[in-house]
Amino acid sequence: MVSVHEDLLAPDAVEDPYTYFGKLREEDPVHWNPLYETWVITRYDEVVWALRHPEFFSSEVFLRDPRPPYPTILDEDTGLYDFNKTYLSHWFIRRDPPDHGRMRKIPHLQFSPKYIEQRFRTMVQDIIQSLVQQVGGKGEMDVIHDFAAPLPILVIAEWLGFPREDREFLRQTSRGVLAIDEAAADRNERTAKALLTFKEYINPFVEERLAHPRDDLLSLMAAAEGQGGMARDEIVGNLILLLIAGHQTTINLIANSTLALMRYPEQWERFKRDPALTVRATEELLRYDGPVKRAPRIAAEDIEMHGRAIRKAERVLLVLSSANRDPRQFADPDRLDLTRHPNPHVAFGGGIHHCLGVNLAKLEGQEAMKALVQRFPPFSLATEQLAYQPLLNLRALTGLSVSWT
Repeated sequence: MVSVHEDLLAPDAVEDPYTYFGKLREEDPVHWNPLYETWVITRYDEVVWALRHPEFFSSEVFLRDPRPPYPTILDEDTGLYDFNKTYLSHWFIRRDPPDHGRMRKIPHLQFSPKYIEQRFRTMVQDIIQSLVQQVGGKGEMDVIHDFAAPLPILVIAEWLGFPREDREFLRQTSRGVLAIDEAAADRNERTAKALLTFKEYINPFVEERLAHPRDDLLSLMAAAEGQGGMARDEIVGNLILLLIAGHQTTINLIANSTLALMRYPEQWERFKRDPALTVRATEELLRYDGPVKRAPRIAAEDIEMHGRAIRKAERVLLVLSSANRDPRQFADPDRLDLTRHPNPHVAFGGGIHHCLGVNLAKLEGQEAMKALVQRFPPFSLATEQLAYQPLLNLRALTGLSVSWT
């Protein structure tokens, strides 16, 4: 018998997942949640094993899961849900080999550490310098609106090849796609509308790049159609994926990291004194309160884990954020320690589905956090109440209003 309720989108589970899933990790680390009809796996060793064995824990949830969603949806939205499942199953992160490798290899070369460093370090530094100058003399800002959100959408829009002036449209439509991760009854309607909007927006760009290629990801992805590597819906779907993953996780990383350092002002000051800590600090901030909470899977075969029998086709949630706070793996895991080393966190997953954009996200996080601690004293919260978006898989603040003197 566990001491927590089963509602994964209840306010306490959304606002403080570390306490909620920490109890599960200690009481029932491979837990059957009857409300969501899913296994919830919370310990580091089991999470890492599952990430590394897609032959048992498949990423093809949308393709293989025959059950209706929970929270329940309106009967008239069943068709929308089926459309969303079909379209989102084009994402390579939602596929297993061989389709996963076939689609992932196309953008892969432009995600190498060397390519990211050479193409983006200076660009990111310049954008951050401009953003810091805009807010520097104000004494207050919303970290998300004024800093965390503008940076990655500018970078990913330019990399993909979308016009810079479309960045707010891209960000807002991306939020519509993510509605499927919520509990709201109309979530499938909002996701379907956003997907269709993106499809209508992106298709002309693909046509234009097929005729007139440029040095951008859009051209690289479009060329895959002419070479038979990807179908058009796969190209458009994965451009949507790269756009969303390329900025939403970075927004969360910067906002969550800023809040963590605010709660540990001595770590803020230590980072300020020693910018050589930047790489280790970023890894620890990812571990402590990363941008992604969970990775959904579906059992591909019957398997026993921690004495529990997981049956083929049953849903599974791998709780990355809980694994990153497992005391069996990390000493004093609930404390932020920017010098922590080694730090084998799973903030970006693992195995063949390890986040493709990890190098860019880390670069943006490194430069953003270094700039904030070097330019400003520790921030104070300018609001009494923090709010998180009610999402199953992402750890996303709705805003972060701060002040400084």
